[in-house]
Amino acid sequence: MTDAAGVTDNEAASRFEHEEEGHLAELTYRLRGDRLVLIHAGTPAQIEGRGIGSALMAAAIGRAQRDGLTVVPLCPFARYWLESHPEAASRVNVDLGQAR
Repeated sequence: MTDAAGVTDNEAASRFEHEEEGHLAELTYRLRGDRLVLIHAGTPAQIEGRGIGSALMAAAIGRAQRDGLTVVPLCPFARYWLESHPEAASRVNVDLGQAR
């Protein structure tokens, strides 16, 4: 489990996960040395609008903070979320330059 309620860090699958009503939302990532590269966020339409994407991102920030990782948001949602939540992004190193 992670710090974000209801989100699991499935390290074997390299993704943060949240399951609700039989649907799986995920934020896939890759570890590259000291970098947590966020690849893709996906939330099924049936469970959209519930803050699940934010919970997945909060879990990623928590992992990066705990493990001293730099977050690299290749995923457009992850980049947007970090830009929209500067208080959370300020808790970790973020490399937006690699996301372009």
